[in-house]
Amino acid sequence: MTDVPAAVAVARAEALAGLFVQPPAACPRFEGVRAADVPEPFRSLLDHGSHMTVAMERHHRGPVGLRIVAETAGPGDAYAREILLTGPGGDVVQFGIVRLDLSAVDAATQARIRAGVAPLGRVLLDAGTLCAVGDVALVRVEPGPHLGALIGPRPTFGRVAIIRIDERPVVELLEVVVTG
Repeated sequence: MTDVPAAVAVARAEALAGLFVQPPAACPRFEGVRAADVPEPFRSLLDHGSHMTVAMERHHRGPVGLRIVAETAGPGDAYAREILLTGPGGDVVQFGIVRLDLSAVDAATQARIRAGVAPLGRVLLDAGTLCAVGDVALVRVEPGPHLGALIGPRPTFGRVAIIRIDERPVVELLEVVVTG
């Protein structure tokens, strides 16, 4: 994990949440936290430089499914989506928001991402895309009305991160673990 200041982590989380949650009062509340202050199993699931898809599959002992809640396309190749990942039993195990520049991947990978056939991490791994997950910072999450309706009202933990492809920042992530 990198040393991302708490205020920067919170600002990144709020900016991503603001893509899909309006008015701002409906947004989750975020607080930057140190890894040492995050209880297990949340810490192990969040405090690493790997794709969350891999961490969730390992933790839940099977593939995770994808449910797209909302998506938006911006100018050019900008794309964002709000998602839920489901465990092998169908329960929601993760909430996420991703914003990415589709021009960084080939046309087949772009099509697979837009089709929502699998979580982004799985699509990138299956495509053999060499990428690095970094700038990871942990946050405590108070769900608020919008997120609470999707995952329940209990406070939980998440992370913000950046995925670089060919050393270029391409993907911004907000990933919130729903259950331990």
